[in-house]
Amino acid sequence: MEKNIVVIEGDGIGPEVTRQSVKVLDAIAEQYGHKFHYTYSLMGADAIDKTGNPLPDETIEACLQSDAILFGAIGHPKYDNDPTAKVRPEQGLLKLRKSLQLYANIRPVTTYKSLHHLSPLKTKNIEGVDFVIFRELTGGIYFGKKEINEEKTIASDDCTYSRDEIERVSHLAFQYAQQRRKKLTLVDKANVLETSRLWRKVIQDISKQYDDVAVDFLFVDNAAMQIILNPKQFDVVLTENMFGDIISDEASVISGSLGLLPSASIGTGAALFEPIHGSYPQAAGKDIANPLGSILSAAMLLDHLGLSVEAKAVRDGVEWTLVNGFVTKDIDPINYYATSTIGELICDFVANRNPSEAINKGNIEVSRSTII
Repeated sequence: MEKNIVVIEGDGIGPEVTRQSVKVLDAIAEQYGHKFHYTYSLMGADAIDKTGNPLPDETIEACLQSDAILFGAIGHPKYDNDPTAKVRPEQGLLKLRKSLQLYANIRPVTTYKSLHHLSPLKTKNIEGVDFVIFRELTGGIYFGKKEINEEKTIASDDCTYSRDEIERVSHLAFQYAQQRRKKLTLVDKANVLETSRLWRKVIQDISKQYDDVAVDFLFVDNAAMQIILNPKQFDVVLTENMFGDIISDEASVISGSLGLLPSASIGTGAALFEPIHGSYPQAAGKDIANPLGSILSAAMLLDHLGLSVEAKAVRDGVEWTLVNGFVTKDIDPINYYATSTIGELICDFVANRNPSEAINKGNIEVSRSTII
């Protein structure tokens, strides 16, 4: 297989973690006989610094011509701390979502037995947790009309949804549920919001096309509690843009580290894959960031290209590093390994170069690790 992949390294730790994902994709290509052609493009604070534009036209064009997009992270303190800034890194990502019509964000939430001790939840509550959040990505309050009066004392943000916008992401979520445990939960605020009542009506209508999928409904405040009290009850969670932004970040802490979770944004053209963490500028350039969220995003990219065997090899490699204690500083602040070391170890696993039996960590070269 031969595919064109746009790589947007982005800001902060984005370049470091993304480079590990590219290394893993190269290992997959070599092991399974594929060819991946990379086009490196700009977006975010990096793009503003170099071009004055958070999303240059060249990046949009490259993405439109690609088979998939691998993205790092976006954001920089000089913009976060300046509420008057007219040009912001995040504008690039919002514009890219609109330009590519990336209307569905997919965030899997899983736990790893070897990391249960890091979760803020009790082990008995997180064993077997495995659900997916489908967040509508191009509508709602983030893209609605925004107004503020001249005195800067009254502001408004409109939340608008159409039936078509709701239907297209909902069909994806139902189809995903059919391949899993056949349960879908809609999270809304239908007791208060007219847009939520429209969401609920649309789901009730199209659920008749998926009679093998059980559907239930939760108000977003209750859903936020249930994700903490009993996350095992969920299979596929579907919700609108802002609610999805909030509850997916809440769910991300269940695993024990924000650096572990991947995501995919799917639309009418090329799909975009990125870890859910931010740019974490304090760690940039130190080779300590966790690359697993990015590497698992690369696994989702492989799934999207129809390479499920290859995707499983990457996920097995991630599991192998965690089980054997090859982790970054966010997971073990005393005995940790470098960002680049984790990438190399997973490449070795993909290439069948890692030992299958007991491992002597002393055999891991000092140059590839930080503190052992």
